[in-house]
Amino acid sequence: MIYDSILSKYKTNEKQLALLIDPDKFPDDHQKKLEKILTTITPDILLVGGSLVSNHTNEFVQKLKETIDLPVTLYPGSSTQFASSADAILFISLISGRNPEFLISHHVSVAPLIKKAGLEAIPTGYMLVDGGKQTSVQYISQTQPIPSHKDDIAIATALAGQFLGMKLIYMDAGSGAKNPVPASMIQSVKTQLDIPLLIGGGLNSAKKIETACKSGADMVVVGNALEKDLSQLTEFYQTVKTC
Repeated sequence: MIYDSILSKYKTNEKQLALLIDPDKFPDDHQKKLEKILTTITPDILLVGGSLVSNHTNEFVQKLKETIDLPVTLYPGSSTQFASSADAILFISLISGRNPEFLISHHVSVAPLIKKAGLEAIPTGYMLVDGGKQTSVQYISQTQPIPSHKDDIAIATALAGQFLGMKLIYMDAGSGAKNPVPASMIQSVKTQLDIPLLIGGGLNSAKKIETACKSGADMVVVGNALEKDLSQLTEFYQTVKTC
């Protein structure tokens, strides 16, 4: 099970790397490059999805799994991104926002499909943090990000997610964020949580990834930085595993 693997590494303080693939931004030649890279390193989890995806997610996952021998976990921006060919799904609730569509409505729509397909559903509390510019997730979800200097709001929101039964907390500055989630916020939230903490958005260099890990991230999520240069994945993986 995907979550059991995450939790096992979390309990031994092993830092983890998630590779996020946006189907709209992953050309065929990238799939061949990724296949070659995966002969030397293996991300802890492979995520597929995004805030707005026009490609058919199920067909993309099927094609990806033809050449890549890794379980695929959905990272859906909405219920339309469901794929029965995946192995698991982050059952994401946007707990930093107040838009009911992304708190529960999409979940109700897709829950029967998840049950029918037998996917592993991982309850995930998603927190959007201000990354210095408006991101796709902010625009699509019509929610305000948590101000980057409001550690108290971040702590309270993360704890609420944990108490609601979330198994993961994912703090995200958004794809292509100008600034990643601040180290001080990561530290503050980490000290209060009893479940794995994921950090994403704006992690476009090994240095920023190292800072996130050392600040308390149990898993870092990278995607946007690799869309132009997938070869960075090896460096990012080595950085995470040596933190």
